[in-house]
Amino acid sequence: MRPVTRRQADHHAARSAATVAQVLSALQELLDSGEAFSEISVQRILEEAGVSRATFYAHFQSKADVLQRLAGKLRESLLALAQQWDPAAGVDRLAEFFEEVIRIHRAHQSVITAVREAAAYDSTVDDFYTADLEGFDETALRSLLSDQAAGLTPADVDAVSASRIIVWGGAQAIAHHIRVDDGTGDIPFARELAQIWWYGAYRRPSGNQGS
Repeated sequence: MRPVTRRQADHHAARSAATVAQVLSALQELLDSGEAFSEISVQRILEEAGVSRATFYAHFQSKADVLQRLAGKLRESLLALAQQWDPAAGVDRLAEFFEEVIRIHRAHQSVITAVREAAAYDSTVDDFYTADLEGFDETALRSLLSDQAAGLTPADVDAVSASRIIVWGGAQAIAHHIRVDDGTGDIPFARELAQIWWYGAYRRPSGNQGS
């Protein structure tokens, strides 16, 4: 057997990447057109992407796998945005951060809707969706603990509970807001969400525990 050259390997990798991109783009276009993820078959994706079934399964395990990879790009951009936020920047900067989060969610609304839909009946997507929010939860928890260590966040704040509430509750609130608002309320919503995070957790007045 003749050894595979570097040029051949690079060519194969490029073709493989192009195929993956075609399939991801196909699913994106189908979702953007308004089709529900549950109604999109693998055959529809194959037709839209212009690839064979054998080629599809050489790169993906299922249509849920395609959705997860499509959503993975969104997750990376949101996590990168979250990691750039500095709690010390204040509530106004946090409001700007949420404006950007909402903007990204609106731009990828069809994918997010598909993930939330599929998570209800597909355990692999549910695990993916849960891991996504857990990543944000961990980021918020680290920043809360860091602020507590610096004496900025009161010691009586239960950082674990607070991070879960603001992250998981915030995600639900953002998803609902995007469904019912045409975008005109994005800035007020982002500002209120920032106030709740800031004064409800990060800079909560100390001694507010119930008696």
